Amino acid sequence: MERIELTTPDGATLAARLFRPVAPGRGTRAAVVIGPAMGVRQDYYQEFAAWLAEQGFLVATFDYRGVGDSRPERWRRSLRGFEADLYDWACDYDTVVADVARRAGDAPLYLIGHSLGAQLPGMLTQRERIGGLLSVAAGSGYWRDNAPRLRRAVLLFWHLVVPVATRLCGYFPGRRLRKIGDIPEGVMLQWRRWCLHPRYHVGAEGEVLRRAFEQARFPVVAWSITDDELMTERGTRVLVDLYSAAPRRIERIAPADVAARRIGHFGFFREQFRATLWARAAELFQRFPPHGLETT
Repeated sequence: MERIELTTPDGATLAARLFRPVAPGRGTRAAVVIGPAMGVRQDYYQEFAAWLAEQGFLVATFDYRGVGDSRPERWRRSLRGFEADLYDWACDYDTVVADVARRAGDAPLYLIGHSLGAQLPGMLTQRERIGGLLSVAAGSGYWRDNAPRLRRAVLLFWHLVVPVATRLCGYFPGRRLRKIGDIPEGVMLQWRRWCLHPRYHVGAEGEVLRRAFEQARFPVVAWSITDDELMTERGTRVLVDLYSAAPRRIERIAPADVAARRIGHFGFFREQFRATLWARAAELFQRFPPHGLETT
């Protein structure tokens, strides 16, 4: 694993990690960029990324600006005044994809998007270089598309906790509140606006973003986890259908399918799924683009 720094077109510095293929004699099978979930540091994906490298993939993980290792030293104590929104985070994603595409040469490049990491690829300018997206535990963030038991708490979160805490601190103090981690003010308030709109980001941002998603042509396979405590199957379908011109498919995965008691919103990336879900993901990449993939 190699730690690298990348500079975005607008001058932000990103911390990323590169996992080079280590399978002897195979060369690079493909390149994979792992798009993180909201507030989740790239450390969480390290074991999975290292395993993919063992299978012959060139893999990159990264932190969005203001998060994890991409949080500048001067902002370590507080993100008050740190400027970023979700368009900036899409720019960060783009920067990593462009760098990995350059390193990969002619090898295909795929994305694994975890939650938010599958919501942003339609906003990327590097769409033509993407050979496919595996969406894991992702869907529309609209509050009515959350799991039923969360909806009342989510409304309280968006209408009270987020606006009050963000106004008081100048950023969302997630570490203190034990909710999703510290998030820049611009990101959090924009995400709030998305989550309160029935069509999520495409509805909140309007026609330009809707057209951007319609221009995506890379195939999308979405793994909807039956015991996901945050995301419903309906929410996954709403997100996947935003990629309206792309071949796309939703696959429901239950813990019993992989002899597990639980998977949940975060479980895919745990090492216990090395021989099951991880292996299935690696196999899927070998089948992209999925010719004849039916729209569902």
